[in-house]
Amino acid sequence: MSHVFTHRLAIATSSMVPGIHPDDRHLAYSLLSLGIETKPCVWNDPGVDWSRYDAVLMRSTWDYFKHYAAFVEWLDHLPIPTINDKALLRWNSDKRYLPELAAQGVDIIPTTIAAGTELRQTLARMSGQEVVLKPTVSGTAWYTARGVVGDPAFEQVVAQLPREFEYLVQPFVPEVVSDGEWSLLFFGGEYSHAVIKRAAAGDYRVQSDFGGTADAVDPDPALIASARRALAAAAALGHADSAYARVDGVICDGRFLLMELEMIEPFLHLGARPEAAERFAGHLQRRLAKRTA
Repeated sequence: MSHVFTHRLAIATSSMVPGIHPDDRHLAYSLLSLGIETKPCVWNDPGVDWSRYDAVLMRSTWDYFKHYAAFVEWLDHLPIPTINDKALLRWNSDKRYLPELAAQGVDIIPTTIAAGTELRQTLARMSGQEVVLKPTVSGTAWYTARGVVGDPAFEQVVAQLPREFEYLVQPFVPEVVSDGEWSLLFFGGEYSHAVIKRAAAGDYRVQSDFGGTADAVDPDPALIASARRALAAAAALGHADSAYARVDGVICDGRFLLMELEMIEPFLHLGARPEAAERFAGHLQRRLAKRTA
């Protein structure tokens, strides 16, 4: 079968997952059927000629936070646009955006930001509380720690955290373990689908790397409305034009508390939802056509 391509789209990946991730395969096929050539390209491979493409879609760049300075420099020097624009990617790459969204009225898990050099002083004011610490630039529970402030074992873990980072300091939310973490997916600002993620027995991390699972679920309209408020808050901060977003949170006392707003390289849970992959492909086609019109 031959194809006449209208656009060429680079799919940014990483050395961890250099090809098209299985969850994105139907998306790539759907793009191909719409006349869009896709090519997986490792983001920090110096041999990639990015100028050969019309745009870059960030997908499995799941090590960017480990090479953050290089990642930002790469974005700065990319000769072509990214699907979620570069300003949005930079803003969303540092979870210091959470208090910014809270200032816009979004309910978030209470969050304090502390420099690594001041972590002990910050925790000293939270004696006896169960907390979670994570770098503001991170992913996949990288350098994430959970424990009770004052517990010797937790203090030992904290002492080993890199001091050069800034950290989110948050109370541990037991509902993450008991009820699960919601992920709601939006394409072009429109709600697409949702999953609820649950940690493996004895763990609190919902990522599949740690045995977590994700099940398709239909959220009620109030939950979708809460997720929309997070997107509206991002828009109010100057980031209105998102092609894709994943809104992660947990329900506590009937309120949806935002945990993360993922607009860089979120796992989109497309594998079991081919219609969602096709919907996203259609949105990408329209976006690419508009850019080259």
